[in-house]
Amino acid sequence: MYLERPHIDRLLEKAVQKPVILVTAGTGYGKTHAVYSFLQRYSVITVWLQLTERDNFQRRFWENFCSAISMINPETTEKLLRVGFPETERQFDRYLDIPRHDVLSGQKYVFVYDDFHLLRNEKVLHYLERSITSFFGNITSILISRSEPPLNLTKFQSRGLLAWITEDDLRFSREEMSDYFHIQNIHPSSETLSAVYHDTEGWAFAIHLAVLSLKNTHPDAVYVPQAVRSNIFKLIETEILSTVSEELRKFLIKLSLIDHLSRDLLGEIAGAPKLLKELERFSSFVRFDSYLKAYRLHPLFLEYLSKRQDELPAEEKAAVYLKTARWYAANNQKIDAITYYEKVEAYEELLDCIFNMPLIIPDDITQILLDVLDRAPRRIFDQYPNAWILHSRYLITLQRFDEAREEILGLIEKLEPMPGSFYKYRILSACYHYLGLIGLLTCLYTRDYSYPRYFERGCYYTSLSGHVLTPPLTVSTLTAYVCRMSSGDTGEPERCIEAITGMVRYVSQSVGGCTYGTDDLVRAELAFFKGDMPEAKEKALLALQKARERDQYEIENRALFYLMRISLALGDSESIEECLRQLEAQLAIKDYINRYTFYDIVTGWFYVRIGQIEKLAAWLKNDFEESDLNSLVYGLELLVKAKLHLAEKRYPAVLASLESQESRYGPGAFLFGKLEMKTLEAVCRYQLRDREGALRALETAYEYAVPNGFFMPFTELGKDMRTLIYAILKNRESTIPRPWLEMIYRSASAYAKKCFAVGEQYCSAGGVPAQQGSAVPLSRRELVVLTGLSEGLTREEIAGTSSISINTVKSVIKSIYNKLGAINRADAVRIATGMGLLINRGPDE
Repeated sequence: MYLERPHIDRLLEKAVQKPVILVTAGTGYGKTHAVYSFLQRYSVITVWLQLTERDNFQRRFWENFCSAISMINPETTEKLLRVGFPETERQFDRYLDIPRHDVLSGQKYVFVYDDFHLLRNEKVLHYLERSITSFFGNITSILISRSEPPLNLTKFQSRGLLAWITEDDLRFSREEMSDYFHIQNIHPSSETLSAVYHDTEGWAFAIHLAVLSLKNTHPDAVYVPQAVRSNIFKLIETEILSTVSEELRKFLIKLSLIDHLSRDLLGEIAGAPKLLKELERFSSFVRFDSYLKAYRLHPLFLEYLSKRQDELPAEEKAAVYLKTARWYAANNQKIDAITYYEKVEAYEELLDCIFNMPLIIPDDITQILLDVLDRAPRRIFDQYPNAWILHSRYLITLQRFDEAREEILGLIEKLEPMPGSFYKYRILSACYHYLGLIGLLTCLYTRDYSYPRYFERGCYYTSLSGHVLTPPLTVSTLTAYVCRMSSGDTGEPERCIEAITGMVRYVSQSVGGCTYGTDDLVRAELAFFKGDMPEAKEKALLALQKARERDQYEIENRALFYLMRISLALGDSESIEECLRQLEAQLAIKDYINRYTFYDIVTGWFYVRIGQIEKLAAWLKNDFEESDLNSLVYGLELLVKAKLHLAEKRYPAVLASLESQESRYGPGAFLFGKLEMKTLEAVCRYQLRDREGALRALETAYEYAVPNGFFMPFTELGKDMRTLIYAILKNRESTIPRPWLEMIYRSASAYAKKCFAVGEQYCSAGGVPAQQGSAVPLSRRELVVLTGLSEGLTREEIAGTSSISINTVKSVIKSIYNKLGAINRADAVRIATGMGLLINRGPDE
């Protein structure tokens, strides 16, 4: 039985009107029970997050958070998983867009973070601090903790936006304790009540144990005052576990071995359904949480059971761990699954679990997996050679290239003399591909372009094994620039292109189309930087075609990026609009993990160039910060942000970021990246009246560019570069040849005019292509789908309400966009509204 405590409910009812509630008290004060019971009676949507030690890893925390959200809205969960853990400003802005869209304005939401004291990870705490203090009028966050959370909530507290319920608030009063005794059918004397209250000081758990100690068949039972805190475990043993069967005792101890007591998992562990029913006898210590869909043990009861784990035979512990690992794996909670597989040394299943994880994972998770492999016995690597491949992969991910190379060469030396087999060939194929990858990644520093020979050897062993790879292993990722060179020496681009061409020849065969189209893309990039637009366009279109043939999404995105830059340089508005449509179409490709990020970056670059800054994604408008993107990919994000702040005349901010990047990457940076950054530095320094610094930066950029005839980074700065060059020509103060300066002046002037013209045309059409008349013939089905779009329905919801397939919905949406000339949902709705298409129609229309 649970004693209703009206004063606690009143405290919580008042507190829940505020955005943040702290509930802090030691173990056994009924914090969780008080909040849980209150919310059961309070009409709100509740998200309950039960925190554990493993939530100090960002990926594990995010899986836990998304799992809790899935209880109320699976569609929101999908969005959250796409965003990933909001480690940076960019991700956090995108994360906030989700509740802005999905939270219902007329509904109250409560987010409960239980056992908050277990969190120590600074990034998780920083996210929660920002999330909790991002004000939504109908969301309250309740933090249940044994100690004051390490969050900066001073501002909220000073403004009266924080409620705090403490240990003193949760203590039982003497009257409440007396009532609790009565509902337990115990009627002690006034002296006994006083003794119990003096001994327990209103501590809920101790009061309950005192009740148990008095609940026996002897009518004259009395309570003997004692130091309750020091005798809790003894009381649990004598008053609780001494009354249960050995089978149930063992089952309870088994529960202390695992973190998440799912009903399904407990059913597997119990074996006999009667054991789950017997748990109901211990409702004060074990209860089913309807928010978590799992059982929960009282912390002190769990601590007691944990100290009894040695009573279980090793084989019974192993069986619990294995069932738990398989349950986590089946529920796509990989890190937890791996933790339990390791406990029971089930390395075959552990390795399969790791192999099924994405190729690109955060560094902290990579380190966890590497540590797991380092702890594995050496016999495991002999028994499962693919463990070496995983180990080398994670060393490469952490940029520990020398260690990875040494490890791989040792494995090759061991395997090659062995008799032929499927596994030998498969492992050797991976070894040589990883050696090639190391060569590709380090050629920026070594200028050694011989790495294709490793891919050739890897391709040979792949053909011997007959093994066929599938996504995501077959999907190529790109760095900030495709042309991987750091030197501007004459002939360096050609050596780089030759190496990439050789790599693509072999990798596209052996890795299911991976990198297919990269050789054409690198030629398009090189031609673009040289200003050879016909050649650049031809190669970019070829790369686009090839990428689509083999599902190489990032290559497709980058080809569209260069086609957009080419089209803007040519003043071709129609081609730009087509690029925008095709970029948006990529957002429907769920297998393209980074589609939203790169869509924002590529379209953001265009909007900055035509002066439509307001159309940029919010995260791109923030100041420069450490990005969650791969450090080499970050160059694209930096480029867009730098050009945005240049347009906003925030020159010091641009320079500070450029200097940070230069010191970070040094001589190993991409040549094209160094070239674009130096040109930006030159125009910024000129605007800050640092003529000497501007001239020095421009001369450095010239030295990077002139050996191979690069000039587009100068041209794309348009009027800013034109202004700088004009001043230099006027004062005759540079060592740069005058004809070259005059050529850049003319090309930058022409580019600025084309940007202005395209921007004017884009704006006059409302951000879409000009319409050919106001009447657009839409079919009945197209009108139904368009109406659904205007009402904010998802594609799945439109399919369900219209009794058509999701693929049909996608096809119809594309048709609507084409007919209206829209580039996204918002454009389609706005255009259709302006044309009078979105009106209430009768059933026969």
